[in-house]
Amino acid sequence: MKKQLLYLSFLFFLAAAAQAQTAKEFIYVGTNTVRGSEGIYVFEFDRKAGALKQVQTIGSVTSPNFLDIHPGKKYLYAAGVMDNLGSAGAFSINAVTGMLTYINQKSSEGAGACHISIDQTGKLAFVSNYNGGSLAVLPIGSDGSLQTATDVIRHEGSSINKERQQKSYVHSAFLSPDNRFIIVSDLGTDKIYSYEINYASGKIKPGVKPNISVTPGAGPRHLVFAPDGKHIYSAEELYSAVGVFRYDKTTGAIQSVKDTARSLPTSFKEFNKCADIHTDPKGKFLYMSNRGMDAITIFSIKKDGNIQLIGQQEVMGKTPRNFFVDPKGEYVFVANQDSDNIVVFKLDQKTGLMTYTGNQVKVPSPVCIKMLN
Repeated sequence: MKKQLLYLSFLFFLAAAAQAQTAKEFIYVGTNTVRGSEGIYVFEFDRKAGALKQVQTIGSVTSPNFLDIHPGKKYLYAAGVMDNLGSAGAFSINAVTGMLTYINQKSSEGAGACHISIDQTGKLAFVSNYNGGSLAVLPIGSDGSLQTATDVIRHEGSSINKERQQKSYVHSAFLSPDNRFIIVSDLGTDKIYSYEINYASGKIKPGVKPNISVTPGAGPRHLVFAPDGKHIYSAEELYSAVGVFRYDKTTGAIQSVKDTARSLPTSFKEFNKCADIHTDPKGKFLYMSNRGMDAITIFSIKKDGNIQLIGQQEVMGKTPRNFFVDPKGEYVFVANQDSDNIVVFKLDQKTGLMTYTGNQVKVPSPVCIKMLN
């Protein structure tokens, strides 16, 4: 009996130890390979202190700018550069240490890979080629490795801004909440596209309503689905504004609700372009980064999906290219590309406001932040 109790106690100890190990949280930062950057930076996050501790850098992919994590949390993927063209790289994740191990790299079949999304089943990677004006679909093997592209969609067209919209510039692609559609923002054509995904073939086709045009010259860059799954908020880079859209989950069609909601105060007259956009986990607030004003704009989200400006929060750095809202709604991490720092803010879940924690770390040219928790 004593032996059984000892054995059960030992098993309980092992389970508790395993739980303590998996309770660790890690932050992954993608960078441009400039100013001494070593690639992807890995940090352990101390939630109680709001502090980051660096545990690794890995440079297997050149300019691993945008990142995404496999739904199984075993793999991380990065859009980058290979042979002067776009690529996607795959890494395995050590569940205990958070550290990465390089697996492989594949061509994204276009120039300027700037964004990558992994579907909710972990079968497909979608890579946006900014300079190539295209979206590539890359299958993911059972070992996490990336396979040769099974489909590449190329856009044609332009818009009214002669310097930035002379051709297609595919900037991002996000999965719909039900994982059936991929929604693509094209800054160059001023359109947001909806494609239906065929998981058996690894190919995509235009949805029932293939695309929607935004305000001419607005330049859609990134988007986020509201937690209700019924609305989309688009970061319109060239107008520093948010486009509000209604989403039909049955057909994947997108319908405009509000042309643009400005993100800047009327007193700000200098150059600015917005970049990234996120909601808080409960869908009460919307956040968008501004490069020029160097601030995060904060909006409240109304019951009908429309938004109302609350204000702006300075980011303690220059050029907030990307930021990440903690899934638990407690923190916001801001990547300041031109001041080479990641800044940690505390998030007030009642007011939506952000407060600087006093914690930041140096990272050369940070452009994307992802969390593993």
